[in-house]
Amino acid sequence: MPAPHHKQLRRAYGFDEVAIVPGTVTINPEQTDVSLRIGDVHLPIPVLASAMDGVVDPNFAITLSKYGGLAVLNLEGLWSRYDDAADRIAEIADAPKDRATHLMQKLYSAPIREELVAERVRYIKNAGATCAVACTPAWTKRLAPVAVEAGADLLVVASTVTTARHYSKSEKGLIFQDLCAQTPIPVVVGNTVSYGVTKELMETGVAAILVGVGPGAACTSREVLGIGVPQITATMDCAAARDDYYRESGRYVPIITDGGLRTGGDVCKSLAAGADGVMMGSPFAATEEAPARGNHWGMATPHAELPRGTRVGVGVRNSLKTLLFGPTNKTDGTENLIGALRTCMGVCGARTVRDLQQAEMVIAPAIKTEGKIYQMAGV
Repeated sequence: MPAPHHKQLRRAYGFDEVAIVPGTVTINPEQTDVSLRIGDVHLPIPVLASAMDGVVDPNFAITLSKYGGLAVLNLEGLWSRYDDAADRIAEIADAPKDRATHLMQKLYSAPIREELVAERVRYIKNAGATCAVACTPAWTKRLAPVAVEAGADLLVVASTVTTARHYSKSEKGLIFQDLCAQTPIPVVVGNTVSYGVTKELMETGVAAILVGVGPGAACTSREVLGIGVPQITATMDCAAARDDYYRESGRYVPIITDGGLRTGGDVCKSLAAGADGVMMGSPFAATEEAPARGNHWGMATPHAELPRGTRVGVGVRNSLKTLLFGPTNKTDGTENLIGALRTCMGVCGARTVRDLQQAEMVIAPAIKTEGKIYQMAGV
């Protein structure tokens, strides 16, 4: 009898299973360059805030822009459906846990209003901030032109999983080559986790790619759909595609690790694994400037038929400035993320993020517990 043919499984790694090896030289952290460029959008720090209504409102976008990062406003969220969106966000934040998703499904059933899309974009731009907006593929053709005309600087086309080849009943769906050619601002797409899809997407002309399926604190795609790849492996695979595409085309397309990051160490590991920047939700949701008072939920949470997210309570822990730049008295790595990144780069001898991408990494499942018996015991 012939032997059965089994699927081959490979080991994949998340943040807590790897470590960065120090470099052979060190440099002053103050001399490091942590900037990120996406098309003609330049960010002094390589940090984006997720397009979640509990994380990003127009005022949050303005504040993060002043600190050098980029907040992405969800064009299919409450800010595009209600004049009094802040009240609706507070209503969701205050709802009992067993009623939150149902309430979201109800509130998000209100129609999207194009005049509100334009109004929110203009509000951010009039404050002198960089404006990034996000919508799903189904709404891109309708909402992207409105946002662009109002002055948006960057467009994110976001879905749970994005590919360059999508089959549907639509006679002509969203074609990224056409979208990139017709849109005068950088187009970022996501999310994906694999080499082949990343390379195909880059060949369509996109300006950057979001990496990550299901790792976010508010996302339940891994439970509901059973899909996903741990973030370190996903980032490394997508970075390999970026590097190969760059060698073939001469065009560098940054990748952004999106979701699952909690600490400065996670940020550093993402970049060492090959990312050019990171996108975060829950750390920003826990800041004083976030609109939902320590709560957040994903774009897929209010889905009318199959919610793939949940409202997460993270509390209000710090200010946006403290989260990014400190100073801090916390020892768990959850504050002064940019300070941690600069220090890591200094230890690795990396002057730029591109240099940090070359740092050696090792599989280290005991990296957080080795020698930490007293910390773990709470002594």
